[in-house]
Amino acid sequence: MNLEAVLKPEAIRAVGKPASKKRVLQDIAARAATVYGMDSEAVFSALQERESLGPTGVGEGVAIPHARVDGIDSVCGVFFKLEKPVDYDSVDRQPVDLIFALFAPHNSGVDHLKALACVSRLLRDPATRAKLRANDDESILYAILTESAASRAA
Repeated sequence: MNLEAVLKPEAIRAVGKPASKKRVLQDIAARAATVYGMDSEAVFSALQERESLGPTGVGEGVAIPHARVDGIDSVCGVFFKLEKPVDYDSVDRQPVDLIFALFAPHNSGVDHLKALACVSRLLRDPATRAKLRANDDESILYAILTESAASRAA
């Protein structure tokens, strides 16, 4: 899976100090609406519904919220790097500062799972996490995410 196909450069944000997990999810939904033309409220609702099944904080300061939503034709993503980590109910109980949200159409089949696996592999790598945390420039964050994923796929 090529993350360039899933993630637009304008879908990446280096964010200040969010107040809460809920606020971060609202901001992610707003970014998804702006970049991909989705309905912000529907996206936020879908993210909240998914979180109610179990937190998507996977540990090491990383969360991968994901949901199926209406109004898109393919899997797409939003990446946030938080200046200050936020409590996210992660599996390791650590706060989260790297969030890669994925959205898929209801009929996406295995594409959604392939994207989740790709993002998970990428953000499990300590070197990639360190590079992401060391940069606030959104174009550099995009390059790190897309180049690292491409090199792992090769």
